[in-house]
Amino acid sequence: MFGDIQSVKLLYLKGFLFLLTGAVAVGLILFEHPSVRLAVLLAIAIWCFARAYYFAFYVIEHYVDPSYKFAGLIDFVKYLINQRKK
Repeated sequence: MFGDIQSVKLLYLKGFLFLLTGAVAVGLILFEHPSVRLAVLLAIAIWCFARAYYFAFYVIEHYVDPSYKFAGLIDFVKYLINQRKK
């Protein structure tokens, strides 16, 4: 539907908006339920999801199967399903 973003400024803006949205969401969660334990669990969850994303789009492409390029998480799941069938 939409092409890739070509503007470097828009890419930085998109990254900043993701960061801002995530920070606001975590802030609101901790505002409603202030707890060090919850803050630590949120930090661990965020870190783990970021590492999983890195794995899906960098490790697989650069170390496991350099011929495959992923366009999104759905493509990654399709790739995993196809790998199991082989």
